[in-house]
Order: sequence, then C-alpha cells, then structure tokens
Amino acid sequence: MRKLSFVLLMAIILPFTTIAQTIAPEGIWIRPTDKNIQYVGRISFKNPESPLFTYPGVQINTCFTGSSLKMVAKPMSGYFMAQIDNAKPFKVSFYAPKDSIVTLATALPKGNHQVKLMYIVEGYELRPEFRGFIVDNGESLKPAPKLPERKIEFIGNSITCGYGTEGANGECHFLYETENHYYTYAALAAKNLDAQYQVVSRSGIGVYRNYNGPKSGNEKNMRYTYDYTLFMDESEKWDFSRFVPDVICINLGTNDTSTKNYDTSLLTDAYIKLVNQVRRNNPKAKIVMLCGSMMSGKQLADAKSCIDKAVETLKKNGENRIYKFDFTPADGSLGYGSDYHPSIAQHDNMAKELTAYLKKLMNW
Repeated sequence: MRKLSFVLLMAIILPFTTIAQTIAPEGIWIRPTDKNIQYVGRISFKNPESPLFTYPGVQINTCFTGSSLKMVAKPMSGYFMAQIDNAKPFKVSFYAPKDSIVTLATALPKGNHQVKLMYIVEGYELRPEFRGFIVDNGESLKPAPKLPERKIEFIGNSITCGYGTEGANGECHFLYETENHYYTYAALAAKNLDAQYQVVSRSGIGVYRNYNGPKSGNEKNMRYTYDYTLFMDESEKWDFSRFVPDVICINLGTNDTSTKNYDTSLLTDAYIKLVNQVRRNNPKAKIVMLCGSMMSGKQLADAKSCIDKAVETLKKNGENRIYKFDFTPADGSLGYGSDYHPSIAQHDNMAKELTAYLKKLMNW
C-alpha cells in the first residue's frame, strides 16, 4: 500500500486523455455557484467560486446547450473522467503548472447535452479546485438529472481509491496517471445498484495503524480523518446532514496488518471504535465491514478474525445493523495493478460480488 505521504473532441467523444489549454477561450464562463451544477461528495465550499476537494469519486454534473463545452479548474488539480451524453467516458488532465481550461466537447449537434465529471485520483497533495464551465456565446447550463435516491458511503484505503488500476502489472509503482477510481469496485457497484455515493479513502490509511506504522498505531488514522470534509485538514468539520447514506461500506485493515508489525487486539478495538464513530454520525445506516481483496495468508486470517470479533462485540453491545462481507482474495488470475493492487478486472469481480450482496441486504 502507498505510504501517506487538444485533442479536440468531435461529435463522437474520443476515448483519449485530453490536455488542458492555457489560452483565453471564447464563450461564457459559468461559475461553480450556478444552481444547475450538481455536486456529490465531500467538497468544501468555503470559497464558493472555487470548490475544493481531496477524495476521489467526487462528482460534478450538469446539462448544457450549444455545440461545445469547456471545463475550468485550478492548474495541477489532477485527473477527472468525463462523459458527454452517452458517449464513451474519457480522461481529462489538469496536471501541468499552467493548465486551467480543457475542452470537453466540440462540434456537438444542436440541442441539450449532459456532462458527468468524476475526480479519479487522491487530491491530498494536489488539492484540486473546480472553477466552472465555459459554454458557447448565447448558450447556458440546464438542470442536471435528478440523482438516484439510494445512497452509499465507502470508507477505505488505496483499494477504494483506485491505486494502480491502470498500471501494467504488479511491478509498476504509484503514479497519478495510473490511479483511476472510476474503475473501482466502489464506483462500479454504485453504478450497478443505481445509487449515488461518496468516498472517504486514502492510500496507506488504516483503522489504527497506517502502512508500515508502529505496532502501537498512528494517531492520524481513519478515525482521525473521518469527521473532516478534507483529508488531513482540521479547518472544516464535515456536515453529515449533507449526505445521509442508506449503507456504509468500510474496507480497511490491509494497512493495519502490513509488514507484520501489528497488534490484533488493538486492531479489533479500533474497528469497534470506528464503527461507533460512524454510527454516531449516521444513526440510520446499515454498516458493512468489507475484507479484501489484497490480503492473503496470516494477514488475511488475522484481519478476518479481528473483524469477526469486533462485529460480535458490537452486536452484544446493541449494534443491530452491522454486517460483514468477504471479497474473494486476489490470486493473480485477473492480473495486478501497480504494487500488486487490484487490476481493473479484479475490481470488476469485486463489484459483482458486492453488488449481489448489497442487493440482498438492502432489498434493492
């Protein structure tokens, strides 16, 4: 696990990474405060003209009129996936010091169009900011389609982030260019279930012990960061009324049990404390403890045992909406992403397993 630490698009959107422009564009710049822009995820609106976010999976949606659309963001914000109407999604790059505008579509037919954007990398270091859209002169934004009523929250580590999904093999190491949350089990399961979702995840984070941390644990673990809007930023507490999930999936433990230097009793206790913390903020949600798919051998056995003990204790203490689900461990048959993280194929398999489980659990 990772340590904490133009092409112009024609009427058919091409599935290539688009490179941001640095020239002043023509058209109407529509600011992020426009009522027709729909946001999903943990986003800070302290500066409403430049919303800030750090977690992958943040979504920005709208509809627009006209034949073209451009997006404006802070330079070095990172990578997004974009989809225009029902065309194939493509990657958008804001990963150069002067990049601030990218063309999402041009030469579109007349009429109304829809754009869906998803932030697909971890923004803790990049601190991405969205700064609006540019439409053709005389055109405007229109209301985005209504979001699904079902809601899921995913709490996790690099697996949920999408670390290395686009890596060639397990020998590759972390690059923002190969991290893509769009292809994760979380994003795919939510799509399968017709649910909106948000993510609280970071590579290397644990329940009590981050990757290669001391046996006694790390102070700034998931329990530390869960209450805040942005990762490792205490300036803004998250308002839990902004997103009320029906079910919360917690996929942690891989980093806690890393490098053999861990204490199972501390991990069990930390699981209990995290669930209680999540419950305080989400009194009605079902909570599902996920396990896998990166672990194997003793590491996997210990993580499963700790989760089982935590769930048992929680139930004895009156928690009657706690569940556990085990992913099939990765064995290499579906390939590996960077640093032996799940490949796109492995994530797809995980999504199918979780989709079936949540359909039954939630009666969806």
